[in-house]
Amino acid sequence: MRFLLDTAQRDFADALRALLTAADTPAVIRDWSRGEQASGRALWGRIGAAGVFGLAVPEEYGGVGRLPIDLAVAFVELGRHAVPGPLAETVAAAVLLDDGEGLAKRFLPGIASGESVVTVAFEQHGYGSALDGDAADVRLAATPEGLRLSSGAGAVRRSLDPARRLTPLFPVGELLRAEPPWAEALTWARLATAAQALGVGLALLDSTVAYVKQRTQFGVPVGSFQAVRHRLADVRTALEFARPMVFGAAVTMSPADVAAAKLSACAAAYAGARAALQLHGAIGYTAEYDLSLWLTKARALRGAWGDPEECGRVVLDRR
Repeated sequence: MRFLLDTAQRDFADALRALLTAADTPAVIRDWSRGEQASGRALWGRIGAAGVFGLAVPEEYGGVGRLPIDLAVAFVELGRHAVPGPLAETVAAAVLLDDGEGLAKRFLPGIASGESVVTVAFEQHGYGSALDGDAADVRLAATPEGLRLSSGAGAVRRSLDPARRLTPLFPVGELLRAEPPWAEALTWARLATAAQALGVGLALLDSTVAYVKQRTQFGVPVGSFQAVRHRLADVRTALEFARPMVFGAAVTMSPADVAAAKLSACAAAYAGARAALQLHGAIGYTAEYDLSLWLTKARALRGAWGDPEECGRVVLDRR
């Protein structure tokens, strides 16, 4: 199946790409990793002003309506630039807080505008600590009683991706909803994660192709070697297969389709990371080189919002 974005969607992607390119995201990522949030929050506000978070928020609360395809378009670009912060968590929170009443009026306008940084931990559903609980303005915790406004976050835990600052949330605070739409929120978060992974994979492929054209061995570019070309062609093929799965899942929003898209996109991004690490040689192992920011992101996204085994079970259960 072939999916073509319309003109407005392509223009939106181009505008977002230009915004993120100008933002120098590697510097923002390193600041965020150290717990220095000023540049990250400034970027968060610009992303919100561009309408990204409003794609998961109804119009009556400051958004543009729930538009999963456009959300996927945006999150591919966020992944391409490895933007830090609780991005998929914000999408999940927008779904959980949309009660059509007081909670929506109270929280959703801040989410849509980018004024609020929101995170959520599905502790009761096996998803461990919250992402960036130390930086969030609103912390949501899943408890046996329902969705609670967490009273605070614990100490930051180490993560494979330094920009993913994991924190346990205190599961005490105001009870917001007794029966929030957990499954729907999970589906939206997985779609956002799949789109991010696709963007990460595309960025890794582009940087690796550019590098092997410049790096030489035996007096010729490494990229001229047939084995290198085949390796990169395999990555390109995996990403091109993942792309329609991501956008197809955005059309159906079926939990199984979204789980399959996440499996495919994360596997393609991980393959891109392995190829990039090998073909960059020793420099690919250094944390000071910007490539590392995408390598660790590709690995971390595989387990975010459901690891490959869990997503595989969701796909098989449908069958």
